[in-house]
Amino acid sequence: MKLISLYDLAAHDIRAIWAQAKAPPRALSGTVAWSFEGNGIRTRTTFIQAFRELGLDYIELPNLLKSAERPVDLTGYLDPFYAAYVVREADHQRLAEFAAASCRPVINAMSRAGHPCEVLADAAWLDAEIGPIATLRIGLWGPMTNVLTSWHELAAVLGLRLQHFGATPGAAAPPDTPLDVLITDGWPNGYADPAWTLTLAQLARFGQPWLLPTPPFTLGAELGFDPVSYPRFVGYAQKQMLLPVQRALLGYLLD
Repeated sequence: MKLISLYDLAAHDIRAIWAQAKAPPRALSGTVAWSFEGNGIRTRTTFIQAFRELGLDYIELPNLLKSAERPVDLTGYLDPFYAAYVVREADHQRLAEFAAASCRPVINAMSRAGHPCEVLADAAWLDAEIGPIATLRIGLWGPMTNVLTSWHELAAVLGLRLQHFGATPGAAAPPDTPLDVLITDGWPNGYADPAWTLTLAQLARFGQPWLLPTPPFTLGAELGFDPVSYPRFVGYAQKQMLLPVQRALLGYLLD
């Protein structure tokens, strides 16, 4: 099984991963190939801790998919040495080709077209702490990004109630719409539209939902205020869910 987009999982897979995240870690064996483009300070922190808690060795292969080699050649040479791959690579198509060529689990730790691990963890937290996710009224705010793309995929797989405000350039401001949670993401490079800088007044129009700003967030871009001052900010501790979900994901795919 691979996880390149959330469409690679069925609803029962997601529920099983979330259930496994609540259980103590079970020791695994093998070596993970680890290639990580960019900083990704939270994802990098929690995946390395997950490897250690599961007893997995890992070897860093910097810029694995920047090689000029064909994906089928890379996997042909590397698969005998590794139990799984965890790769953060902007080029989503090349990552998908690599995963298709490999006979090992491949996990997308972020690409330009998706951030499935982040969204799986955020959704698990909402399901555990706010209420059953199938019952929540979830809003996405701002232009389409890799994170918000993964939210759309998750909604399709789980049948979630999702509204996306600002996905279409020039879209009108949304009407008063009661929400349980509102999710933002950092704006893409070169994007600037003050109409989609979230304000406290807009949150009030949404009925003061829980606010989950995907880090790193930027004041003056997607957020017009400091979320720490908002009483229903989910808080920094919410991202602690990354570790158990990533740990469970590794266990589920390796099983």
